[in-house]
Amino acid sequence: MHPHNSTNLLNRTSPPNDSIVNNPITTSIGALILSLVFILGCPGNAFVIWSIVARARQHSVTTLLILNLAIADGSLMALTPFFIIYMVMKKWIFGNVMCKILYYLCLANMYASIQLIMLMSLYRLVAVLWPQRVGAITSQRKVMRALAVMWALVMLASIPALIFRSVENGVCDSHHKKDSDVVLQYTLELVLGFLIPYAVILVSYICILRRIRQTKFRRRIRSEKLILAIVLTFCLFWLPYHMVNIVQVIWASSPKGELKTLLGRIWNRSRAVVACIAFISSCVNPVLYFFAGKSYIRREGLAFMARLFDIAGVDSRKSRQNSQNSRDKDKDADAVTLKDKDQDSLTNSSFNVKPMKNGN
Repeated sequence: MHPHNSTNLLNRTSPPNDSIVNNPITTSIGALILSLVFILGCPGNAFVIWSIVARARQHSVTTLLILNLAIADGSLMALTPFFIIYMVMKKWIFGNVMCKILYYLCLANMYASIQLIMLMSLYRLVAVLWPQRVGAITSQRKVMRALAVMWALVMLASIPALIFRSVENGVCDSHHKKDSDVVLQYTLELVLGFLIPYAVILVSYICILRRIRQTKFRRRIRSEKLILAIVLTFCLFWLPYHMVNIVQVIWASSPKGELKTLLGRIWNRSRAVVACIAFISSCVNPVLYFFAGKSYIRREGLAFMARLFDIAGVDSRKSRQNSQNSRDKDKDADAVTLKDKDQDSLTNSSFNVKPMKNGN
């Protein structure tokens, strides 16, 4: 390839001022956010893991999913010092291999977090709509298999970070040779990391709410509120990141011109900040658990969070029992109604005897 053509290709797939850390304002904001995330997230997720493993008396499906979520988030929190140094120095000093591995682990955490939240929603759906089958569908062995498959898919889906991430001119970023590579990478993140899981989550909660409205047991259980809060906060902190992904995909698909230049500046200047905001989702869950279980602090002390997870397991069983009881009552009511109708029909038939003719 001619050197001039190679330069044009590089310019076509990179916006002006292609370093995402060249803006001192965004890097300062990013370093501050990551520092706060590290201070809250590392001890918070470690405490959640300790509470479940060492203190929780009941390991329900919900508790097992929360444990995996805490492990994924805690692993990400352990990586934040590398990115804080990157933001402060505005230069990647850890080498090309670490650039690929660290961003691979970050992308894997994003996929793992949303997939685990999706599994929580699906479990709630099964527990509410098909309580009589939930024991067979969500046995411990099947849940462990589902988690193993999920982690395998997460590791597979994160491979683009190993392919496209590299260090050039002191910047650890995705460097694409073609616009189609940009579209492939960020469309994959958008579809697998946001659109599909959130569509499943949304449909699940719509079905759950419809079922709850149809039953007489409408008590809002603690674990239901907690999982819904996890879903909403994850969406809140990851939505800006995926919006920037959409902007970059449109930028890569656009012909050269003012629009392409404008879109390039938008994603280039905002990606560092939105990536740091996304990190907040990994430290906020322990805060949610704290507020959900604060009523147990006086009585349980440091075991208050373990008590919260025990209650989550009890709530799961109660929701299934309530749904089953509601269905049994509906069946009993239908049986009584049918019996009454049969009795009425017998009574009506005995009183509607036609008079005999000629004394016969």
